[in-house]
Amino acid sequence: MSAHAGAAGWRVMASFMSSSVEKLVHPLTLLIVDDNQYMRKVVRNLLVSIGVKNVHEAVDGIAGLEAIRMLSPDIVIVDWEMPLLNGSEMVRIVRSPGVFPVPDVPFIMLTGHGERWRVREAIRLGVNEYLMKPVSAQALLDRMISIIAKPRRVVQVGDYYGPEPRRVTGEPARAPEIVTQDVVVPEIAAASAA
Repeated sequence: MSAHAGAAGWRVMASFMSSSVEKLVHPLTLLIVDDNQYMRKVVRNLLVSIGVKNVHEAVDGIAGLEAIRMLSPDIVIVDWEMPLLNGSEMVRIVRSPGVFPVPDVPFIMLTGHGERWRVREAIRLGVNEYLMKPVSAQALLDRMISIIAKPRRVVQVGDYYGPEPRRVTGEPARAPEIVTQDVVVPEIAAASAA
């Protein structure tokens, strides 16, 4: 195969993948909950750049709860630190089936905090994905595709309500409440090993 034919094949594949991704993200409704107006604008611009057309914003956790009730978004991107009602408190309220009307909405926690305890707490609360600021359009897209194209079923085990926790490859299945307590986050594990 010539180099030209190989390059043409890659362009066709990239075009197909781009079309597939566009079909996934174009119809989505996303909600950004962040008290920082500049950060909301940055995230909105990143989402629009990857093809999301329906983006809404809320200025804090209380406004975020109301927006989730009104919009039933496909994904909520929430900051950890906000006044009045922070991101973790907001997730805790939403993940209350029987109390909150839309408890299954997927969450991406987008925060400037990468401490291990915060990642574990987010997982324990039922956050689907965890991203650090500053964030790229590709990182957002990857997490959105993970949520939409490879959804994890929602489970309730004891006090835990949220996406079924991921298992480490080769590890036997365990009860979700055990998995959520012993999660190894690859980025953090690699950084602490260095």
